[in-house]
Amino acid sequence: MFHKTSARYSAAFLGLLLALGSCKKETTPKPNAYLALNYPTQEYKTYENSYHHFTFDLNKNATAKELKSTAFEIHYPEMKATIFMNYKTVDNNLDVLLKDAQKLTYEHFIKADEIIEQPFLNEKDRVFGMFYHVGGNAATNVQFYATDSVKNFVVASLYFYAKPNFDSILPASHYIQQDMRQMLESLKWEKAAIDN
Repeated sequence: MFHKTSARYSAAFLGLLLALGSCKKETTPKPNAYLALNYPTQEYKTYENSYHHFTFDLNKNATAKELKSTAFEIHYPEMKATIFMNYKTVDNNLDVLLKDAQKLTYEHFIKADEIIEQPFLNEKDRVFGMFYHVGGNAATNVQFYATDSVKNFVVASLYFYAKPNFDSILPASHYIQQDMRQMLESLKWEKAAIDN
């Protein structure tokens, strides 16, 4: 009788051990989480560059800072981002300016997953250019250049003050990309800047 009871307890104990050992929960790796960021509604005001007589729509939540006669910045402090813009005069050097602008974009090709080019033509206001979207962990995700092909040339690039991680900056990049499209689409040279 001792042996039967002992065997029952041993079998029950062994069954309990097997049940506990097999109830292990499988862990599944979870992807990195990023904050869901909400940005203010985009409203625009007209920005006029005091040196070169051109205007474009600027997000009311951004601030423009003119550094010198050829360079200025547009700051987005909440997003830790800046659009760097440079103005150059066209003086029989349009080919060189175009090559430099394209070179600036394609220097990021090593880190980029893709580069999408979108030509821009506004014949009425004589604004011709290219809008670039750079996918992946490149230093800059959005760039454009614009010219009247006679006198004026502007190039713009977006940079974040953070290590490039496309997934984490994606919402801010999309937000500012819309602003940069608006800038390009609303860009106007003053008549004096074309005629002189």
